[in-house]
Amino acid sequence: MRLQNKVAIITGGGGGIGRATALKFVEEGARVVISDIQEAKGIETVSMIKERGGDALFIKVDMSKPDEVQSLAEATMNTFGKIDILFNNAGVGSMEKKLPDVSLEEWQQVININLTGVFLGMKYVIPKMEPGSSIINTASIAGLKGQKLVSAYSASKSSVIALTKTAATEFGRKNIRVNAIAPGIIDTDIVEDWKKSEKWPILSTANALRRVGKPEEIANAVLFLASDESSFITGETLIIDGGTLNL
Repeated sequence: MRLQNKVAIITGGGGGIGRATALKFVEEGARVVISDIQEAKGIETVSMIKERGGDALFIKVDMSKPDEVQSLAEATMNTFGKIDILFNNAGVGSMEKKLPDVSLEEWQQVININLTGVFLGMKYVIPKMEPGSSIINTASIAGLKGQKLVSAYSASKSSVIALTKTAATEFGRKNIRVNAIAPGIIDTDIVEDWKKSEKWPILSTANALRRVGKPEEIANAVLFLASDESSFITGETLIIDGGTLNL
């Protein structure tokens, strides 16, 4: 098992990529702490893990609030005694609007969760990590190429990539690795509204593989970055987009 005796925090673990990753981690021997702002979904993920014989804990957290993120780190230490892996996955999308039409409130909400939440996760977890630990931050291909009509989202994800590189440089000598993933369109709740759009037939095939990605496919990549198999990789952003950026 690639994560035997490891303890992982997965933010945004109530569904989608977070849930798929939690289930994958448990299969590989990890104990996991699930955080999510949606309590019912987070508890459901924990129930699924326990049904499979895994060990998991749910903690409701708003990743934009420093005291709640700090409590998440402390509760994990109190329960499991260590933190080996942080999957900073919690995030939100943004409504499609041209930049001048985005209100400051809308902008700040996306930045607070997608960027500040990642910062806070690392701020409070890194001091509790030992050498050999791994952090994976969820960015997006929108943070690599920019995407029209979602300025706050694109800016937040681009900043996550820069923050990942900075943290990797700061903590490399302590052998704490920090990487990011940049998914393309993945079949999660965030694309449910897109499925109702007349643009969906185009969006859902706009990559080299001509299909939407599955959460489990992202989870496999996160598992690789969390495990010792990627022990010489840090400061990188792994693009998982079915070849979208190649078109």
